[in-house]
Amino acid sequence: MQNYEQLGAFYLGQQYDLAKAELRPDLLLYDSKDLTTHAVCVGMTGSGKTGLCLSLLEEAAIDGIPAIIIDPKGDLGNLLLTFPNLQPEDFRPWIEESEAARKGLTADQYAAQTAKLWQDGLASTGQDASRIARLRSAADMAIYTPGSSAGLQLTVMRSFDAPSAAVMNDADALRERISASTSGLLALLGIDADPIRSREHILLSNIFHRAWSEGRSLDIAGLIREIQQPPFDRIGVMEMETFFPTNDRFGMSMQLNNLVASPSFASWMEGEPLDIKRLLYTPQGKPRLSIISIAHLSESERMFFVTILLNEFLSWTRSQPGTSSLRALLYMDEVFGYFPPTANPPSKQPMLTLLKQARAFGLGIVLATQNPVDLDYKGLSNTGTWFLGRLQTERDKMRVMEGLEGLSASGAPFDKGAMERTLAGLGKRVFLMHNVHEDGPVVFHTRWAMSYLRGPLTREHVKRLMQDRRGAQAQTPAPLPTPVAPGSSAAPRDRGRPAPRPVLSPGVPQTFLPTRQDPGERELVYEPKLIGLGRIQFIDRKTKKLKHAEEISLLLSLDDDDVDWRDAAETGVCREDLEPDPDEAVAFGSLPAAATKAKSYTTWRKNLADTLYRTGSFELHQSPSLGLISEPGESERDFRVRLADLAREKRDRQADTLRKKYARRLARLDERVRKAQQAVEREKQQASGSKMQTAISLGTTVLSAFLGRKKLSYGTLGRATTTMRGMGRVGKEKSDVRRAEANVSALQSQLEELNRELETELDELEDRLDPQTEELATTALRPRRSDIEVRLVALAWAPRGRTDDGSLTDLWS
Repeated sequence: MQNYEQLGAFYLGQQYDLAKAELRPDLLLYDSKDLTTHAVCVGMTGSGKTGLCLSLLEEAAIDGIPAIIIDPKGDLGNLLLTFPNLQPEDFRPWIEESEAARKGLTADQYAAQTAKLWQDGLASTGQDASRIARLRSAADMAIYTPGSSAGLQLTVMRSFDAPSAAVMNDADALRERISASTSGLLALLGIDADPIRSREHILLSNIFHRAWSEGRSLDIAGLIREIQQPPFDRIGVMEMETFFPTNDRFGMSMQLNNLVASPSFASWMEGEPLDIKRLLYTPQGKPRLSIISIAHLSESERMFFVTILLNEFLSWTRSQPGTSSLRALLYMDEVFGYFPPTANPPSKQPMLTLLKQARAFGLGIVLATQNPVDLDYKGLSNTGTWFLGRLQTERDKMRVMEGLEGLSASGAPFDKGAMERTLAGLGKRVFLMHNVHEDGPVVFHTRWAMSYLRGPLTREHVKRLMQDRRGAQAQTPAPLPTPVAPGSSAAPRDRGRPAPRPVLSPGVPQTFLPTRQDPGERELVYEPKLIGLGRIQFIDRKTKKLKHAEEISLLLSLDDDDVDWRDAAETGVCREDLEPDPDEAVAFGSLPAAATKAKSYTTWRKNLADTLYRTGSFELHQSPSLGLISEPGESERDFRVRLADLAREKRDRQADTLRKKYARRLARLDERVRKAQQAVEREKQQASGSKMQTAISLGTTVLSAFLGRKKLSYGTLGRATTTMRGMGRVGKEKSDVRRAEANVSALQSQLEELNRELETELDELEDRLDPQTEELATTALRPRRSDIEVRLVALAWAPRGRTDDGSLTDLWS
């Protein structure tokens, strides 16, 4: 045979004479550089398409060309079924018992038969066991299963990182990356989003553009949060609430969050990051064939993953230096649905861009399908090589002819009649190769694949193949924290472990306490609190006047679902201090289930109003003597000073009143004393006159007797009698004087008593109105329900600093 081990040549088979139905001596050696203009392989089931494509990948591996292989059916894992010894025991673990039974053989017999078949097949195409050994040593092979633990796990949840500088500096590349990432994510959610008309697509595109323009990468948790609270207020010229209302955005974020929080989606968060260079080469620089099996995924998950992968491959491609040699391959089997002629699934744009641009960077794209009618042949106009096998329908042949005519329009010669005859004569493992780099089409028979083509691998087969690799999967990043739907039990709460900021219903009011202290070296952690802000008015029921208005600011720890406002602490935070967004934080404390429900805050708001009504009071000092109440904020000292002034005024008024009351009584007594004293004087004067007259009369009588009258005359006797009566009146007058004097003394005693009574009452008045010695009472004003205003009850995230020893310090106080 011709030597097929030539540098840069892929041994794909032997040329074939359709007319004679026999092999020609010339081998088909395909120049690897021709793959930089890409290739497409079309053939119905049973045409040998899978064998041809695996042979091409085997040749690439031997030539040191790495490849990323997208496997929607599970067939391409057969690349790992290579057995240099070609012994029955090598094949036995991969033999299907049912297949052997259908052939009337035991499994061991069927394994021996298969080993013999592969030995003969390889020998017929000039190959042997040594070439299999060469294949196995030339490249590393691995099966990745995103979203499953069967093979090596691969996460794409980190693929929303900011693109490279090369992409950011290319407006078209950035736009394509944003559009494809958005479309892929929405496809995962089952949203068929048009980039122009879909508000979901437009919102996500703007979020990606804003974050990446700022150099920020987005994880799923951050993306969910920014859907709910976008970092911008407008989309175009419209307000965000008009374009995409809060409740609708919350529904979208919940849809994404529920997907991520689903246990079935957990494996998407685990494994190696989607790194193109890592998939193409081992850490030691050895070429790798990375088979990415997506057979186990749903249609939407497949579309999402393929879109993300194509975008990553495109970004990596643009970061490579230009070359005309083949650097790497991207192969996709059964491309049906990912590159259709009319629809625009998320995968189509990055695939089309790769077909147009990858050749300049030495990257070959190889696509395979058994449904040619579902390929966009206009998009394949840059595809230089077509491998055409047996087609099933005339419609398939017509579509293939359309594609080939497109190549002809690009300058390649094309004989439509001859091509139709050739396609009609193709049989099993016989293909027509139309290569724009060759003079004309070539018909060839494929060589025997070195890999055992047993058909699709099951999950158990993949596990068996990757068992050792899974256990030693190097440098697997820790899984991302998974957002959990509010109130969901999908993931248990771990109070000891900080989590990302939870996604909450737009009905849940939340705010952030200010960070008033520099955290320094401490880790910034936001812990959940319940804040209550309000105002209580205390009104004097008697005067109907406002006595005091008290601002309420209460903070309560949210340790569990039970909330009792009586346990809240007074805080100096007012509404103006609160902030709508957090500082850049690394962690958030976990929430009890009740705190994730909007209706809880309605209940807690009512509870706060009820607690303030029942416990709210405002105490004031009260003077029982004056009936006065202190003013709000007035100290006891100041109140007593004020009372002293008021008491002095009141005392003076009452003293005046008292004196006026006693003045009349005193005046009357004074008048009576005066009159009594006048009566005494009069009685004394009368007594003095009577005494003098009697003395004169007595003297006259005695003198008459002494002057010589021998015997008393009648007149003398009369005068004596009168004198005696006068002496009696004198005695009476003296008695009257004594009585009048006694009356004066009694009245003076009454006057003195009244004065003493007045002085006593004045003294009592002074004692009674002495604010310095008065025992003040305390009175409490209580609010009416209408006097209570609850302004805010919300989830308040409180910044705290965590030190290396785990202790926490408030940064908001």
